[in-house]
Order: sequence, then structure tokens, then C-alpha cells
Amino acid sequence: MGRRKTYLLLMGSCVGLFVLAWTVVRHFSLTAAVVMSVVAALMPPLAAIIANSRREP
Repeated sequence: MGRRKTYLLLMGSCVGLFVLAWTVVRHFSLTAAVVMSVVAALMPPLAAIIANSRREP
């Protein structure tokens, strides 16, 4: 998988986690929603590192 596709997949899942956490999961467990948000907040730096890596696609 290319770097661009990997970046888009990570960023899409980041947005999906935020939306899912605060529209659905918070009604069942606030702690789980906060944990999901923390995980989603850590994903953009990881996506940037992967997108800027020097390895060949």
C-alpha cells in the first residue's frame, strides 16, 4: 500500500473515531469515548510520520 493511501486511511479512521466516540459511544460509556478520542488524537502525528518516511512505496 502506498504512503498516500496509508495516510488517508489513518486520517479517515481518526475522524471516524472522533465522530463515533461522541455521537454513539458516549451514550454508553463516557470513559470509552474519552479513550477513543485520545487514540484518535495520537493518530495524526503517526500519519504524518508515515507520509514523510523515505521508504519506497
